[in-house]
Amino acid sequence: MDVPATYLNWNFILISIPNVVVIAVMFVVFIIALVAPFPGHGEAVEPEVGHDA
Repeated sequence: MDVPATYLNWNFILISIPNVVVIAVMFVVFIIALVAPFPGHGEAVEPEVGHDA
């Protein structure tokens, strides 16, 4: 922890490697949240309505 972080430099963008890793992990979690199904959202079961008229 005594050594400063390594930086990526693209013309006007200067960002540290640990920040790039954090952004990449957040992006992966976001994509997984979009693709993964919600729990309990399987086949919808409609209740049977009986009309005894």
